[in-house]
Amino acid sequence: MYIIKIKGKAKIPDYLQVRDDNFTLIVYTRTDRPDRALEKCGLGDKIEKIKEIMNAIPFGQMTKLDF
Repeated sequence: MYIIKIKGKAKIPDYLQVRDDNFTLIVYTRTDRPDRALEKCGLGDKIEKIKEIMNAIPFGQMTKLDF
């Protein structure tokens, strides 16, 4: 799986994308409240780890998630 953080402009908020190994979009959610979307797609047990990675990576850089 891969994660990428996207910077919003003006009134558009920042977003988070989680993609599988084929780069198919799994989750597309706002960075300020990703919990519900992550639970909905089956990643509820990995929310804290994804939040840590999301806060550490720069905008626009795709990062591989190793769970």
